[in-house]
Amino acid sequence: MRHSILGGAATGFVALVLLLAGCAGTVTNMRELPAGALAPALEPGKTLVVFMRPSGLGFAIQSSVFEVRDNHPSLIGIVAAKTKVAYRVEPGKRLFMVVGESADFMTAELEPNKTYYVEVTPRMGLWKARFSLDPVRKANLDKAEFKRSVDECRWVEKTPASDNWALDNMASIQSKRTEYYADWMKLPASDRPHLLGDDGK
Repeated sequence: MRHSILGGAATGFVALVLLLAGCAGTVTNMRELPAGALAPALEPGKTLVVFMRPSGLGFAIQSSVFEVRDNHPSLIGIVAAKTKVAYRVEPGKRLFMVVGESADFMTAELEPNKTYYVEVTPRMGLWKARFSLDPVRKANLDKAEFKRSVDECRWVEKTPASDNWALDNMASIQSKRTEYYADWMKLPASDRPHLLGDDGK
């Protein structure tokens, strides 16, 4: 009898996790584009990086993505569960950061006239969700599972409210950048996420 109860509890837990994984997050301080909106155009000579959060885990918590230049975070967008944001940028070496309960980082070598994809991946934190940046390799761009994930994410874009939010919270954002970048740099290079130039398409 006890085994059946435990088995039922385990089944219920798995079902709950799967349900939550499919949940879309509420979009705040960003503009959600109409369903079916086309992907932003890639400008000649520029690079397009799409930050997407296909997982519904931690759907109650938004994640904010930044480019860090000269130790200063510049907001790319606030990414809720099941959303994606496009970032047009000059090609070259870049440092990106995602902030939730903590901060995590990813370096990139971007080539011109290419589109890259990065997954914002939630993981359990002490008080709320933490997030990582996972580069999508070129070999996965044509896989059905990846294409389905892209299609399931809604496009969002920055508004003045987005930048105002970043400005109001910059002291906390900078504090997390300082603390967690030092920890990140202590990791072996092979353990630090890195988007390769060849990963673009």
